[in-house]
Amino acid sequence: MKDGAVHEKPTQASYPEIDARAFRDVLGQFCTGITVITTFTATGAPIGFACQSFAALSLDPPLILFCPTKTSRSWSAIEESGRFCVNILAEEQRDLCARFGSREPDKFAETPWHTSDLALPVLDDTLAAIECEVARVLDGGDHHIVLGRVLSLTEPTPTSRPLLFYKGQYTAIEPEKTTPAPWRADLDHFLTTTTLDTWL
Repeated sequence: MKDGAVHEKPTQASYPEIDARAFRDVLGQFCTGITVITTFTATGAPIGFACQSFAALSLDPPLILFCPTKTSRSWSAIEESGRFCVNILAEEQRDLCARFGSREPDKFAETPWHTSDLALPVLDDTLAAIECEVARVLDGGDHHIVLGRVLSLTEPTPTSRPLLFYKGQYTAIEPEKTTPAPWRADLDHFLTTTTLDTWL
């Protein structure tokens, strides 16, 4: 841009049209973990859905985020209750993921689970569970962006590996690569920004 030039934000009408299939294919290059977000409905029934769009957000305060579709029945229940649990799935829980990603009317019927001390439904045998309250809800196109304040954490399961999603299908960490790499100082700010010169 030349000195003195004015940078104008493009209007929505001038944005290029992005092919939905191409969008999925390109974003599929980013490998993610898989979670199941759960809560209780107003009538006390457990409800939940499989969620790939989940991320750690902040250490201080402790925040996470997830992105449900605006038509999600589970999100309506979470919005009403104000609390939810993020269940991080293990590699061997593919069937559980498929169940909670389906339209089965009672996804908990054949699912081992229990009620936590914070009165939230927690799935058994997951890698970890993160119990939260809804802190803020932002618009995200055809999804909501839900910020959750972390209230409680379970101890992580050290002997299991995560269930991953990559290029439209399940995958997992290779067995010989399950040992964590040594800590590196240049990764110190990957979870949250604490100085002006960090990029995340």
